[in-house]
Amino acid sequence: MSDLIAKAPIDRRMAEIVEPVIADLGYELVRIRLMGGKTHTLQIMADRPEGGIEVDDCAKISTAVSAALDVEDPLDEAYTLEVSSPGIDRPLTRLKDFDTWAGYEAKIETTELIDGRRRFRGELAGVEEDEVLLTLPPQSSGAEPVTIGLKFEWLSDAKLVLTDDLITEMLRQRKAAGIINEDEFDEIVTDNAGDPAAVTEED
Repeated sequence: MSDLIAKAPIDRRMAEIVEPVIADLGYELVRIRLMGGKTHTLQIMADRPEGGIEVDDCAKISTAVSAALDVEDPLDEAYTLEVSSPGIDRPLTRLKDFDTWAGYEAKIETTELIDGRRRFRGELAGVEEDEVLLTLPPQSSGAEPVTIGLKFEWLSDAKLVLTDDLITEMLRQRKAAGIINEDEFDEIVTDNAGDPAAVTEED
């Protein structure tokens, strides 16, 4: 499995099954989570390498993943499969994500306390070997921003913060890919839930 934030053993097992299937279709696995409850929900986020994924893409992925899971049969109980795009304020789950989105604001959580804290918010400054670099804002008037390094294996969760700069970049990517025009983008932003592309099906 690639460098993907997936701490739970079942999530890692599901990723081992799902990731090659998605890759064969020309997409990338962004996140996978098995959520509990009365019925289990397997949540999959996927994207194109160049960015931009639509409902038809999600449907194609859902069909292929369902077939693979039927063969492997990793779950004893019934589940609902949800395939969606990462959205605008996307989760950052792979080491390369932190490099790709350098210059944008992010929230990061760690599994253990780092200097007395688990939650960090700042501007991504790329990666250095196995560390994610994050520039924290000044802690007091007249102080300078500080860039820290967090080992990728320490991370439990990370996502982009929805900012005007991020929205502008997403708009640029989607227009470049011929996916959307500016009038349609306004509708997506007001939803405040990122990209609406999603497909849900019952096992």
